[in-house]
Amino acid sequence: MLRLPHLFAVLFAGFFAACTSSPPLPKPRAYPKVIYPEKGYQAYAAADCPFRFDYPSYARIVPDTAHRGDPGYNPCWFDIYFPDFDCRIYCSYYRIGETKTFEQLRDDAFELVDWHNKKANYIEDQRIQRGSDLEGMAFSIQGPAATPYQFFLTDTQTHFFRGALYFNTQINPDSLAPLYRFVEADLNKLIETFEWTGR
Repeated sequence: MLRLPHLFAVLFAGFFAACTSSPPLPKPRAYPKVIYPEKGYQAYAAADCPFRFDYPSYARIVPDTAHRGDPGYNPCWFDIYFPDFDCRIYCSYYRIGETKTFEQLRDDAFELVDWHNKKANYIEDQRIQRGSDLEGMAFSIQGPAATPYQFFLTDTQTHFFRGALYFNTQINPDSLAPLYRFVEADLNKLIETFEWTGR
């Protein structure tokens, strides 16, 4: 059994050791390591939709059921979902003249991009022209905006297709930059392989 002086000595040593150790420091923030899937593509061509394109084999097509019943809803509305990155390309298709003219649809696309101007540092637009029946615009939105990329494709007479990329996370352009570059290559592949299949 410890005597009282020995007990005080042990307690004092323990207290002294606790006071001299450095205070605990919080760990710096870190982002989880991302394992990128191997690039590979597959064709999308639905019987009811007048277009086809290639999309990544590690993504899946998810029909848009949230807007069913909305004015202008089309069964060719869907998302291209990337489960590895928790991001989506929201895709919508309009038949020109059914609810809006080509000019109205084009203006809507520009307005949706312009809405992000309040957060974006810079918006770079690129004209798309392939043949006589496919043209459009792609918009690279830089800075802390909700979407880093939007585009539309059209033949100006019958078909209008629009896409917008969104990540389901807090907007942090620096940490999302590697993921965005990876998905941007898939967006470019989609646009390069896009073609109208019906009139």
